[in-house]
Amino acid sequence: MKIFHFLILIGAYLISAASSVSAQEAKFNEYGWPANQDKKVSASSVKWLQDKGWWPLQIAYQAPWSGQNTPNIIMDKKGLLVKRGIEAKFQSFGSGPAINEVIISGRFQFGNGGNFPFTSLIDKNIPVKTIAVINTNVLHATVVPIDSKIKSMKDFKGSNPPATIGLVTGSGAEFYIQASAKTNGLEIGKDIILKNMPISEQLGMPKGLDAAIPWDPAATIMTQERKNSRYIDDIYPYNIYEGTFYVRQEIIDNAPDVVQAFTDAIAEATLWIRKNPDAAAEVLQEEPNLKNYSKEILKQQILAYNNLYKPTYIYPIPLFWGQANEPIYNWLYENKRIQNKLTAADFAKAVDTRFMDNTFAKLGWAIPKRPPFLPASWNAPLDKTPYPPYMTPISTTQAQAFPEKGDLVRDWEFDGKKYKK
Repeated sequence: MKIFHFLILIGAYLISAASSVSAQEAKFNEYGWPANQDKKVSASSVKWLQDKGWWPLQIAYQAPWSGQNTPNIIMDKKGLLVKRGIEAKFQSFGSGPAINEVIISGRFQFGNGGNFPFTSLIDKNIPVKTIAVINTNVLHATVVPIDSKIKSMKDFKGSNPPATIGLVTGSGAEFYIQASAKTNGLEIGKDIILKNMPISEQLGMPKGLDAAIPWDPAATIMTQERKNSRYIDDIYPYNIYEGTFYVRQEIIDNAPDVVQAFTDAIAEATLWIRKNPDAAAEVLQEEPNLKNYSKEILKQQILAYNNLYKPTYIYPIPLFWGQANEPIYNWLYENKRIQNKLTAADFAKAVDTRFMDNTFAKLGWAIPKRPPFLPASWNAPLDKTPYPPYMTPISTTQAQAFPEKGDLVRDWEFDGKKYKK
């Protein structure tokens, strides 16, 4: 009976939301958001959250995680939830496992996770659903000291003693080095040894370290700002990476308009950042956890991870991202890091696209069948690595044009320019 009631509730809500889009013509602001369609969440949803002790709502994110940090901070600082009638507190955490802990406990209701930590939530059957892709293709790179004789991963073959590589174990860096080592004929424990090392230590490229595997912004800081190291390899041939924004299932069941408001706010923040990258960098500088980063680095990261691709990258394509994550699931299971042998279908079941469907309908955007960074001719099987090249922050700095033919189902405006369907 409860399931039937839920289906009626959310079905009626989603029909109403879709109808409101077609009932009135969208009037876009300067950064492309149809502001005349914003609605405050219902009093009944607020009361339900208050009765649960979930008001204000608690949102967990990671401030040093490029691409993911900006939409969260903009949603907070620009009041994109407040104007929709939502009281919320954003709190930054240092790692995905730390966020998992507060999500599992129920103390936080919305969170951001990379592919590794979100896999742990699926494995433990935690009732959460992805509602948006928050960023993609964050650079994880093998870097060596600037004066190293190593030019490529193959140069580590036969190292005596084995070359020491610093990385954060239990992260995407660990999956990447395992895949890269296999492709390049390296034996871990013989040619290279892995040393658990936090990013804060990797940044200094300490003596005795033959290489490190940081991710951005640390990788860019080391190679472009501090210039104490250089790239020899990267994650892109081995993993198509995504981070997602997710919500506890109870809120979908009992307050779907709140989930819709969050999804709209994510898209609105994405557009605001696209229009205002300099201002976004200034907002990031106000974040205590980012105070040691230069504005130049913050802006470069925004351009690389928020504004490089068409904004439709935020659509959480269930099967594609499930297939992209399946090699990670297999590796985690084989190494006894998760208990269940997960598949692409398990990820797809942990995605709810209905809210982003409504958001795209408001914007007049076509729902993508594949992420915008893949070339039209790209058809590689996702279970076979290394992958052929695709668009990444190190293969290009030229932002994708948007919209192009097929991107719109209705006319849209951005920065004073009208685009026809």
